[in-house]
Amino acid sequence: MRWLAVLLALTVVACSTRLGKDGRSHSTIDLKYLAKTEVDRIAEIDRAEVVGGLMLIAEKLYKRNPREWKKVGLASREAALEQLRMRHTRSPPELGALRDGPAAALAFSETYTGDRVAALMFGLLTMVDSAFEHKEEFYILDGLNEMKLFNCARNMEVAVWKLANDRNPAGEPYLLANAIDPGGRNLSFEREFGRAMGLLDLMAQVVADRNGRGFSRLSQTVVSGIFLPVGLLK
Repeated sequence: MRWLAVLLALTVVACSTRLGKDGRSHSTIDLKYLAKTEVDRIAEIDRAEVVGGLMLIAEKLYKRNPREWKKVGLASREAALEQLRMRHTRSPPELGALRDGPAAALAFSETYTGDRVAALMFGLLTMVDSAFEHKEEFYILDGLNEMKLFNCARNMEVAVWKLANDRNPAGEPYLLANAIDPGGRNLSFEREFGRAMGLLDLMAQVVADRNGRGFSRLSQTVVSGIFLPVGLLK
């Protein structure tokens, strides 16, 4: 009965009516909506929210670290952000073929001379792309892997920890993130990362439930500072 109700609801959404030139109404059905479940819609919204949050973090990081986009010869902060938006078709030249964790880890490497904001955020964004199987729309037959989503959430924790704790030989953070203001510590970065973690954990649980697998949020220490695999998981 539950699935019948879902099917009926989706049929209503998929059906549209328009008035023809002859004055008669004509109904059409967009079949792509009939191929969606409520889980698919949740996945689409979840992914869009996570990516949007990460792009907001990228913008904030560039505002605090303008030297990063300048050191690779980009014309502006917006050009640097556009490079991240275009990640599906091209990578920042200094990253070569690196994506996911290996790209993000470069942001905290002493020897790396490229744009550290781009390395971190390109790595995190491509992790999210991998966790959602490089799709923006989802249908009944599409399968997501709860462990990819779970590892992606843990990697957000790793990123927060590294931004707060990793230092160069001079004792300075590789990237400026949370700041101290007159009203106290500004934790806007941690809040935004926390929101992404929550969305990814929620999606991991939803997918595990749909796949009929038991799933519990295991504690994952971030002290090691190692990004967990996402794209390499099957």
